[in-house]
Amino acid sequence: MNVDIPAPPWFGATGTRPTVAVAVEDGFTAAGHAMGLVAMLLLTATVVLGTLHSGRVSSAKWPRFAVHAVHRNASLLAIAFLVVHIVVAIGKPGSGLSWPVAVVPYSTAPHPIWLGMGTVALELLLAAIVTGLLRLRIGFRSWRAVHVAAYASWPLALAHGLGLGTTDMTRGWVMAVYLGCAVAVAAAITRRCLTVDADRDARRAAQAGQR
Repeated sequence: MNVDIPAPPWFGATGTRPTVAVAVEDGFTAAGHAMGLVAMLLLTATVVLGTLHSGRVSSAKWPRFAVHAVHRNASLLAIAFLVVHIVVAIGKPGSGLSWPVAVVPYSTAPHPIWLGMGTVALELLLAAIVTGLLRLRIGFRSWRAVHVAAYASWPLALAHGLGLGTTDMTRGWVMAVYLGCAVAVAAAITRRCLTVDADRDARRAAQAGQR
C-alpha cells in the first residue's frame, strides 16, 4: 500500500512512499548500479595503468614494478566488484535473470545484446587472470595474446553500462564518470602510441637482421 506523502528523491519519481517490496527492489537496483560503476572505474584504472606499463612509463616515486602491481590489483578488484554486481542483479526481485546469463553470452534474457557484452567483458578479464597464473606453462606468446584481447573488456563494459543504465543516463554525474573514463583511456592510448620504445625498436631491428 502506498501512502500519498511526498517522498525523498531517492524513492523514485512516483512521489509516494513505496511499499517494503518496492523499497527492497530499489535497494537492489541502487546497489547493482553502484557496484557496476565502481567496477567501471577500476577497469578504467586497469586499462590506463596497463597501457602506461607497456609504454615503460615510470618515475622515482612510481617505478615500473609499482605500476604493474597496482594494475594487477586493480584488475582483481574490478572482477570482485563485477561479481558482486552480477550477484545483486540476479538476486534482485523481479529481475527475470538467471545464473546462465552470467556465463553464457547472449543467452535468452531481457536485453540480450547489452547483457551479453557485460558477460563477455567478465570472461575476458577472468581469462587474463587465469592465463597470468599459468604464464610459465602456456608461454609468453599465448599469455600476451590473451592479455591483449582482455583489453576489449573495457569498451564492452562501457557499452554494457551505457546500454542498460537508462535511468542513470539522466544523472549528469554518472555521465561525467563515463566521459571521464573514456577520456582517461583515450589519453593513455594516445600517449602509448606516441611513446618511443627503444627496447622494442632494438628487438625489431635484431629480428629483421636475422632474416
